[in-house]
Amino acid sequence: MADLDNEKPLRKISEAFNELAITVNSQTADVELAPFSSACSLISPLFGCLGIAFRFAERDYIAKVKDLAEASKSIGTLQALLERDIGANAVRKAGSHSRNLLRVKRGLDMLRVLFEYLLETEGNSLKEPASKSYAQVFAPHHGWVIRKSVAAEMYALPTKAQLLKKLNEDEASSRLQMQNYIATVTPVILYVEKLFLSRELGLDW
Repeated sequence: MADLDNEKPLRKISEAFNELAITVNSQTADVELAPFSSACSLISPLFGCLGIAFRFAERDYIAKVKDLAEASKSIGTLQALLERDIGANAVRKAGSHSRNLLRVKRGLDMLRVLFEYLLETEGNSLKEPASKSYAQVFAPHHGWVIRKSVAAEMYALPTKAQLLKKLNEDEASSRLQMQNYIATVTPVILYVEKLFLSRELGLDW
């Protein structure tokens, strides 16, 4: 993937999720689907920057976010999305908006965990942070073939320096933006999980 010109995707992502976090933390309004899917779409280039090892995640994530963006034309909030699928007995059906929402949530979580490991890991290699975050978030939901394939492709990860160059960040600015993302996305992730758990829908499917 080419460098993102003069864009600073980490900054855009942090700003977008900060708006969502404010809504969640206010506890006075439901999270609207349109700004949620818009914020999530900003993350797609980051999976692309990680190269072949996360190509499966990039393709899957983009498709799921696109579905949510399309759904936002007729569904106002995340809560309404779940309620509609519950009413249609379609929550766990392949391709349902609820199923796609859960998978997008995992994409957000994957990036959060990756950033946490990056912030505490010395050196220029992404292999250990990426392997740990994949094992923690995605691997429990993947079959043996996918897990084996991802492990084999970890050799193709860019270095940390190459990743930061693609994102137009230096070491100091990237640390700040990663910390901002972790802080703002965490309440949003917890909000989505609570929507599923409060309806006894579970998260491990």
